[in-house]
Amino acid sequence: MAGRTAMADEDQTRTIALLGDPATHGGHPVTRVETHASIIFLAGDRAYKLKRAVRYSYLDYSSERLRRIACRDEYALNRRFAPALYLDVRPVTEGDDGRLSLGGDGTPVDWVVVMRRFDEADLFDRMAEAGRLTPDLLVALAERVADVHRAAAPVADQGGAAGIAEAIETTRINLRPGAAFSLAEIASWRRAVDAALAAQRELLERRRLAGKVRECHGDLHLRNICLLDGRPTLFDGIEFSRSIACIDIVFDLAFLLMDLHHRGLDHLGNRVFNRYFDLMDEEDALPLLPLFLSLRAAIRAQVTETAARREPDEALRAAAMAEASAYLALATEALRPERPRLVAVGGFSGTGKTTLARELAPLMLPAPGARVLRSDVIRKRMWDVAETQHLPEGAYGLNNARAVYGRLADETAVTLAAGCSVIADAVFAQPEERRAMAELARRAGVSFHGLWLTAPVETLVARVAGRSGDASDATPAVVRRQVALHIGPLDWETVDAAGDVSMSLASALAAIGVDRPPRA
Repeated sequence: MAGRTAMADEDQTRTIALLGDPATHGGHPVTRVETHASIIFLAGDRAYKLKRAVRYSYLDYSSERLRRIACRDEYALNRRFAPALYLDVRPVTEGDDGRLSLGGDGTPVDWVVVMRRFDEADLFDRMAEAGRLTPDLLVALAERVADVHRAAAPVADQGGAAGIAEAIETTRINLRPGAAFSLAEIASWRRAVDAALAAQRELLERRRLAGKVRECHGDLHLRNICLLDGRPTLFDGIEFSRSIACIDIVFDLAFLLMDLHHRGLDHLGNRVFNRYFDLMDEEDALPLLPLFLSLRAAIRAQVTETAARREPDEALRAAAMAEASAYLALATEALRPERPRLVAVGGFSGTGKTTLARELAPLMLPAPGARVLRSDVIRKRMWDVAETQHLPEGAYGLNNARAVYGRLADETAVTLAAGCSVIADAVFAQPEERRAMAELARRAGVSFHGLWLTAPVETLVARVAGRSGDASDATPAVVRRQVALHIGPLDWETVDAAGDVSMSLASALAAIGVDRPPRA
């Protein structure tokens, strides 16, 4: 369907008045929340979501029949994500006397999805604004998204190169010059995204044929995630379009990564990125990330600008137009080539290698930051056990150690070739292990920096003794054996890691030449 939007085919004035009336909800006050496609009425412990009688190039709710189908599809789809949140689909009916009622016996004139109400402060976008999002919460979110993607059914007739081309074209149609974008800005993005699509057509198709296009959420940004019963919960997935919902699983993830990047929350976005890729065998999708991030930002630019045009308040409209402009700038920026780099972080157990790696990773280009490849995680994956499951001492023998470092090198090479920076996190006690990293960077044609972390033995022992829920199996006895090793000549930059991580981070940034300051 071409065009941006059409006049509403049906008048919903009476339905909106009914749902906004406290008498409809047992006297509970009603709060009304509007989006470009829906109106949500919050009353008591329930939320009632009404589809607007509108038509866009990507969505059609213009008749009662289409809204009924959409409500039922939304309920069925989102019960997969949040069964405790989605409760019912209920009609708005007209009786013989011409009066409307919610869930009555008359003729249906409209439909609503009935949901359990939650505190709006627990929407992830509100939590982001309030500074309430934490790394642990975002790691749990990444794990939830991975679970959803694993369980989703492959869809062979959607996605791939044709699906991305369709999304680009729909976005182009809806991006029009005006208060938010100039014609030159739109053309610049279009040229860059067309070139990226041309370069990645074959990979997009390979992933489609491999079953990586699945029935996903489709609109996975922070406003569609909430904290429910203490757990990150996805909701409001796309029900109105198979082409928008049935997509590459990493394209689904990319909306979340883009949203966090747009909000300046790269330290959280990088944690999502790394946790998801630690759990999912999706490394082949890494070259697609710039294209996926760009398209997600452009889609958000178009949707934000469309909503802004309907905003009656001049100040709010101007702010929304500015945000739409920022989204399109991000869409173009995401496709700007950035040279990856390799940083190896070594040192004995307890020096804080992983903590430093996690702080460094979001500061490295390109977005969403560096991939942290950790030998402890790789070892557990090779043994096919949970990250926190303790392995027998034999798993740390010489032959197994060589296999782990070999896998670390292989994964590093693949990730660098995909255009993504890498932080390799391992002890690197042997000279040949350190030389292998430098040689790998040389072959990949990227810059290399080796960081060797140091701290007093008793500090290392105390840190290791206090660990829990970590992939490392190191013990105080292991630490004492490590420090007795002869590590050979060391040409890596030494970083004092005895104190707070902010101090070691400052030293590491200076050593690798990243001029962005640490996060406040």
